[in-house]
Amino acid sequence: MKITLLTLLSCTALCAISSSSPAKSPPLPDFQNGDLIFQTSLSSQSKAIQAASKSAYSHCGIIFQEKGNFYVYEAIQPVSTTPLKKWIARGKGGHYVVKRLKDHEKVLTPAVLKHMKRIGQQFKGKNYDLTFEWSDKKIYCSELIWKIYQRTTGLEIGKLQKLRDFDLSAPAVKQKMKERYGNKIPLDELVISPGAMFESALLFTVQSN
Repeated sequence: MKITLLTLLSCTALCAISSSSPAKSPPLPDFQNGDLIFQTSLSSQSKAIQAASKSAYSHCGIIFQEKGNFYVYEAIQPVSTTPLKKWIARGKGGHYVVKRLKDHEKVLTPAVLKHMKRIGQQFKGKNYDLTFEWSDKKIYCSELIWKIYQRTTGLEIGKLQKLRDFDLSAPAVKQKMKERYGNKIPLDELVISPGAMFESALLFTVQSN
């Protein structure tokens, strides 16, 4: 009985130590400079974008690290940098998907990443483009990161479409079209959607929560 009692006491002590020890923190997400991040926005136009593009993802940005902290460079009003955690919390249910260029180790060299930041700075402070025009005067989310990648790497992340290629029949889409274009909808305007970038064969998924 002494052995049994000693065993029980030892077990009890070990269990107590184990239960009082703090739980290990989950490992930090493996983000990298140049990663693309997608979410379902809670903005007023999100439902229209989802319906027109047939994608759950209506907003996106590009991830950069500064002084050990991660940020998302994005086209909102105006184009600006947002702390990563704040950006994630702003999306529907805090859900996000991070994608990375398949050839990132070869393509995204330190020199290229530096160039990407320089190109991105050219758009900083510009107004959000509510009419999705293919110019640099104003800019929207997927257009921003598509142009940064294309102008620094030559790669086109996602297929460009014309406005007429989208499903414009949903009530939410019709309402936004009416608000922004009236009766003169520029059906031949080039557009890059978050959904088209999300589906690009040049990317692979790093994380999805």
